[in-house]
Amino acid sequence: MIYLDNAASTEPAPEVLDALRMTAAQLYANPASAHAGGAAASRALAQARGEVAAALDVEPGELIFTSGGTEADALGVLGAARAARGRHVVVTALEHPAVTRCADALVADGWTLDVVPPGADGVVRAEAVAGAVRPETAVVAVMLVNNELGTRQPVAEIARLLGSAGDRRRPHLHVDAVQAFGLSRLRARALGADSVAVSAHKLHGPRGAGALWVRPGARLAPLWAGGGQERGLRGGSENLPAIVGFGVAATLARAALQAGAEERVAALRDRFEQAALAALAGIVPGVRATVTGVARAPHIASLAFPGLPAEPLLHALEARGVLASAGSACASRTAGPSPTLKAIGIDDRTAVLRFSFSRQTRDADADAAVAALVDAARSLG
Repeated sequence: MIYLDNAASTEPAPEVLDALRMTAAQLYANPASAHAGGAAASRALAQARGEVAAALDVEPGELIFTSGGTEADALGVLGAARAARGRHVVVTALEHPAVTRCADALVADGWTLDVVPPGADGVVRAEAVAGAVRPETAVVAVMLVNNELGTRQPVAEIARLLGSAGDRRRPHLHVDAVQAFGLSRLRARALGADSVAVSAHKLHGPRGAGALWVRPGARLAPLWAGGGQERGLRGGSENLPAIVGFGVAATLARAALQAGAEERVAALRDRFEQAALAALAGIVPGVRATVTGVARAPHIASLAFPGLPAEPLLHALEARGVLASAGSACASRTAGPSPTLKAIGIDDRTAVLRFSFSRQTRDADADAAVAALVDAARSLG
């Protein structure tokens, strides 16, 4: 089976699995316990925090461990909004549900919301985001890499337009960087954001661990009361095996980036796209890359198939040994294109498939996936 759904979740690295087993078996004491077992667990927690911080180029004390990217986004959006005076929120139409549903929850509690649309190229304009800000804006949320299209958003430019980080007149800028961390060089502080969410299972780590980088001085309210762990912002005993696995995964990803993984995966994605579009040109009229001419993350290829249904095409691919994902639920009578695809003008008669690669994907996998895609599309013609 050829796995090309790495934007959804990656295969844990062998070193990560070893760390999970070891930690669960040997470091089962609570890191807060005042005995030798607790001290050993606390040291492992501190080491993992340092490893993830090093991969993000931040200080360990600036990281809050969470259960994943969704919780990190919730803390960055809800936590910032509830700690602010203003009751207005700005998000982009490209955001993951982890962000948009937090915005909806705030609206239900009395906040007002502006949603900034992207261009047809899948990129929001920094001026449009800044232009939606009001004096009462509490939070601005902009993802760094869109999970469906792979497009990079101009976060640093948005931060510049909003004003200096730490200026009390500036709203809290939260960045969902879950899809960026692992195969792209990410320096959280350089984004100019106030909080940045990341997740372990996108970079060959385990599910159940994520982190939120919080700019020193940024104000957040905890999502729930607890025992004061994670600087009082995330109560509850830490999931130490998953966090240790996260640290190992972050260290492996950092080494892979230094060895050229980003460039290799980008070249593999380009090879796949070019071969697929050339081979499909005579089979699916109008087949195209969903977005072109903009900066993208290295691992995501999104292809649009006018006139083809997404789910049958996806199942035909799986029958031929390739696992990918549909960016459009256009085969369903109850769900049309995703909000992201609607925002860039994709209609429900166009299937959009996402093929996402990892540093474990081989050239032969990409070539075999192209052959399977051609055969699958021909079978539906």
